[in-house]
Amino acid sequence: MSFRLSFEFFPPRTEQGQASLQRVAKQLDEFNPEFYSVTYGAGGSTRSGTRDTISDLQKSGRQAAPHLSIGDDDQSTINELLTDYKNAGINRLVALRGDVPSGVGTTSRRHNAEELVRWVRSHSGDHFHIEVAAYPEIHPDANTPAQDMDYFCRKVSAGADSAITQFFYNPHSYIDFVNRCQQQGINIPIYPGIMPLTNYEGIVRFAEKSGADIPRWLRKHLEAFKDDEEQLKAFGVNMVTQLCEDLIAAGAPGLHFYTLNRWGATKAICSELGLGNAGSRGTTPNTDA
Repeated sequence: MSFRLSFEFFPPRTEQGQASLQRVAKQLDEFNPEFYSVTYGAGGSTRSGTRDTISDLQKSGRQAAPHLSIGDDDQSTINELLTDYKNAGINRLVALRGDVPSGVGTTSRRHNAEELVRWVRSHSGDHFHIEVAAYPEIHPDANTPAQDMDYFCRKVSAGADSAITQFFYNPHSYIDFVNRCQQQGINIPIYPGIMPLTNYEGIVRFAEKSGADIPRWLRKHLEAFKDDEEQLKAFGVNMVTQLCEDLIAAGAPGLHFYTLNRWGATKAICSELGLGNAGSRGTTPNTDA
């Protein structure tokens, strides 16, 4: 199995944002990613935006994978989307439970990712390669590691082909998760999700929302650089490059980058890792990207 690289975008809300995203994709094309994925807002809030962004990427000759979140949608709504994507030549999906819209209690959830995977298989058979989410540091809604693993096992049993993890900064959490999966007889590829470090407040906010851990030593470094953008980005590239090197050494089958629709830090890290022709070790991020 060859090393797999993929990049994640969110759907732009303006024509200017759409044009900017095409420039970002062009910067990242040189790394020959297997696909670009596009997120899906809480409660289907970006349903049309996701579909339009996927269409733009496909038209430009790139492989694209829409995120599909079940949220509170019924099966007929999901089936309509699946039909549209199938007719458009899409053959890969990222299937998620998804967030509920702001102000809506989590107790209102009717469905989960396991059910979504089953719906996709029921509708489309093996047409789609289905990616699901994995949580090396335990999903925030799970009470125990065992419960979280049970949820993951059920998604795999429902028909998931591979998984992309939530971002993390401790490589041992990924290694532990993969080992525990293997003990359960799960052998699908599990791709680490990589979040570049470019903004102190932003990464803390993302971590608190997702349940990801920022180790104390890392938080202290980020705090020290939070008023020096150049220093923070340079530190972030070096630190995340080392994380990726540790993961590759541990046997990770590939990497999935959460780009936040920017190319600078992601390109610098991929270049440091020697994943393309963008440059050699010592590359620093473009602060305008």
